[in-house]
Amino acid sequence: MNEADAIPPIPVVESSSMMAPPSASFRDLVTDSIRYWEPRRLLYNAVLAVVVIGYWIAGSSVPLSLDWMLVLFVLAVLANLCYCAAYIADLFAQYSGFQGVWRRWRWLLFMLGVVFAAVITRFFALGLTSGPSVG
Repeated sequence: MNEADAIPPIPVVESSSMMAPPSASFRDLVTDSIRYWEPRRLLYNAVLAVVVIGYWIAGSSVPLSLDWMLVLFVLAVLANLCYCAAYIADLFAQYSGFQGVWRRWRWLLFMLGVVFAAVITRFFALGLTSGPSVG
């Protein structure tokens, strides 16, 4: 192998303050992530509850029953399990060189996640509150 075939070295780029590597330990990043996301989980659940309650009050043809409540419970657990996906994105971004930028903009992930979850919840609420179709 001659010098012309050699792979050139990767240039080192000086990092700016916005792209500084994380100086905190993984434990500190997890703690920061929990402090950010867990208080917002209450708002997330409240928005989804408003969607379901709104559709049920607006004209549900389905009576409130134990089966209906159990379905809602399972869907609430699944929605909260999906909420935990934010931790994966958050820890990944915090451990990158974009930690400072991410911490200023992660509220956007929260807002997009709430809107996305509310849309999905709307479809489930429509199906749950419309009753069985007769045809």
